[in-house]
Amino acid sequence: MKMIVYDPFWETLKKSGESTYTLIHNHNISSATIDRLRHNRGISTLKIDDLCRILNCGVADIIEYKKEAGSA
Repeated sequence: MKMIVYDPFWETLKKSGESTYTLIHNHNISSATIDRLRHNRGISTLKIDDLCRILNCGVADIIEYKKEAGSA
């Protein structure tokens, strides 16, 4: 089970009026980064910073930590 997920990113993106197309073509976010977000794979803090700047949001609007079931 993934513990860091990017579920909040997609809602934030929708509310922002931006799209994956504009992130790639207007803001130079790579399609590989978008793919990593889609599949809850790690991205750098630099990319998180870029997304926060572009979407005018905080880190919690991009990533979420989900505690693994059964963890103390």
